[in-house]
Parts: sequence; structure tokens; C-alpha cells
Amino acid sequence: MDTFTVPAPVTSGITPEQAAVNIFDPAWHHDTFPNYRVLREAGPFVPAPLGGMRLVTRYREIDSILQDPAWSHAEERDLMHPDSDGSDLPTSFLWMEPPDHTRIRRLVSTAFSARRIEAMRARARELVTDLVDAAIVAGEVDLVEAIAYPLPLTMVAELMGVPAADHARVRSWSHGLARGLDPDILLTPAEVDNRQRSARAIRDYFTELTARRRAEPADDLVSALALAEAEGDRLTSDEMLATLVVLLVAGHETTVSLISSTFDNLIRHPDQYAALRADPELAGPAVDELMRYSTPSHLTTRRAVRDTEVSGERFAEGDGVIILLAGANRDATVYEDPERLDFTRYAGGTAGGTRAPRHLGFGRGHHYCVGAPMVRLEVELLLRELARRSPRMTGLADPPPYRPNLIVRGIQELSVRLETPSSL
Repeated sequence: MDTFTVPAPVTSGITPEQAAVNIFDPAWHHDTFPNYRVLREAGPFVPAPLGGMRLVTRYREIDSILQDPAWSHAEERDLMHPDSDGSDLPTSFLWMEPPDHTRIRRLVSTAFSARRIEAMRARARELVTDLVDAAIVAGEVDLVEAIAYPLPLTMVAELMGVPAADHARVRSWSHGLARGLDPDILLTPAEVDNRQRSARAIRDYFTELTARRRAEPADDLVSALALAEAEGDRLTSDEMLATLVVLLVAGHETTVSLISSTFDNLIRHPDQYAALRADPELAGPAVDELMRYSTPSHLTTRRAVRDTEVSGERFAEGDGVIILLAGANRDATVYEDPERLDFTRYAGGTAGGTRAPRHLGFGRGHHYCVGAPMVRLEVELLLRELARRSPRMTGLADPPPYRPNLIVRGIQELSVRLETPSSL
């Protein structure tokens, strides 16, 4: 991996202590990257303003921790939600370690195999075309509602076997659960209550849907997991329900944020939009650059399962860390000109023609995002369709309003005027 010289720090007036607080403040959600830079400059480990944990600020330390079995993700509930019994949190294998993580992940990974995703390409292309057509006809739209939500929600719901008539309901429950992933100390009592109600409702929904699929199996993930649960030694009933919930929530909420920021980035970086229109083959590499530049999941946690050391820093068994994925993806010691959005970065277009180091947007190690192939498919096809249609997009709010969510972070509403070349 190439190493780049860090540019001289920009005098921002933000202290590391302030930056550590700012990253949890919704007022900074539209652009918290200056805070990440201050924290990286302060060191690879900085005290976090909650729970006695440390923030991990730099790429190399984060990359190391994510791949080290000395660190576990199974304790996130204890770190972030100490008063929850876990029944109101969409976790499943996300908050497990081997061997249980391996067993359940293997069951669901077949749904996201290269062959299965390729078989969904025609449906995804059809959906993208229809959504972009409708947005262009409307002229002025909220692209979150018009495209960013319906595209990934429809795709993952159809993969799982959730009927179209139920999409609005499961979206509402998913919204409450996604907000509830944030540390409880940052949630209002109403948001905690909504998480609990949403969890009960969506578990009841999947209990009923699973019963229907046992009686009348279909070619979908609910039927496949119902069969695995019936075999007993592969999946318990609780594991099956938790897995269905997490796949639905994780299968579209982060992609909503990525698609929303993709539109925002095309508006803010017209040179990159022009490059895409000139060379639609950049659509694939652009997905990785967008994941690096506007990482939807800003942070995650790990807890040391034994005494360990990282870059000279000692951690005792039980110590917790908050891993700043989005900040690491702009680490100037790893990426050349990291504050620049560059659709050629993962096409061998920078750093002397070499491919950029892999980003951490999909995670690393055995918790690498199982749904990454579907995310790539959806966003690549969307970028190709935008390159083909080439609508001029004008943002109507700057910055657009953001959701309060800390972990699954994204734009709440993106009002845009679209004009096609023929209408200009």
C-alpha cells in the first residue's frame, strides 16, 4: 500500500475534545469530515465522550482491529444499549462472532451470490428506468422519496418475498429500528418506545409471513430460512426472525443513504457528473468511490475479548472502541487527495495509475457487508441510467436536511429540479 504525505493541517479552530463531541451532534451531519480530520491529527486513539470508550480515528488501526479476532462485535448492545434486552434491536449475525456468525451468515449468503444478483439485473434495470423516468417527468421531486427509498426497498423486499402491498408498513418499522441503532443516550424516550414498537410489529409480521411460506413455499429468502429453521440444527426460530429483520433493515436503509448522497454529490461535483456522462463505464468504479467519500455507516464498535495492543496502545479485556469508518475513508496517509471525489480512483486513475486502497465502507473481515453485491448492482445501474439520460439536476436546498441518525446517516429530503437536454 502506498503511503502519502499528510497535507499541512487546516486551521479550523476545532479542538480534539470539541471534535469528539461534534461527531455525535446532528448539526454536523451534513459535513462532519472536518471533525474527523481533527481527530486523526490528534492521534489514532482519542477518548470518546460516552461510555469511557476510545475513538479509533485512522485507517490502519481500524483496518487492523476489524480483522483481529481479539476484537468482537457481539457486545455492541452492552456498549450502546445497556438497558435493552436485545429483543428490540435488529441484530442477528451482525452482533455475533464465530461459530454462530459463520453458521448463520453461510445460510443467508447464498441469497447474495454472484449468480443470484446477476439474475436480478434485469429487474433492477427495469426498476431504475421506471423511477428515473417518473422523476424526470415530475420535474421537481424529493429524490429520497422518488428513487433513494423505493429502489433498494423494492429490491430487498422482492428478494426476501415481502409482498409489494406490505412495503410501506415494513419501511415504517425499519425506519424506527434504524434510528434505534444509535446509542440510547442520544435517543429520546419516544424514539426508544418507537424502536420497541417497531421491533414487535416487524417480528410479528415475519412470524406470520414465515408461517405462510411454510405452507406455500416460494423462491425467496423467507422460504429458504423457514426451511433451515424447520431442520432445527441450522437455525432456531429466534435466529430466523432476527435474521429476517436485520436483512430487511440493513438491506435498504444504508443504501437509501448512499443513493441520496450520490445524487447530492453529482450536483455538488459537476466535473464528476460530466466524467460519468462521457464514460458510463466509470459507473462501477464510482460506486466504490462514493462509498469511500460518503460512507453511509459512519461508525461501528468493537470490544476487546482479551488483553491486546494496537499501534503501541494497550487495551484490557472488556475495553470498548468506537470505530470511525467514514473518517478512516478520508485518511490522507492512505488516500491521495482524499477530500476530492474522483470517479477514476478505483479505475486506476490516480496514484500513478495504481488502484486505490480498498475503502472501509462495506466493513472488513468476517463482518464484511453480505449485501455488498446488491448495493453495487443498484447504484451502478442508477449511475448508468443517469449517464444515459443526462438530466441536469439543481438542488433546491443547501444543505439539504439530514436525518438525526448517527450510525445510519443520510439525507432526509433532497428536493431537486431535473431538466433533460431536450427541455433546456
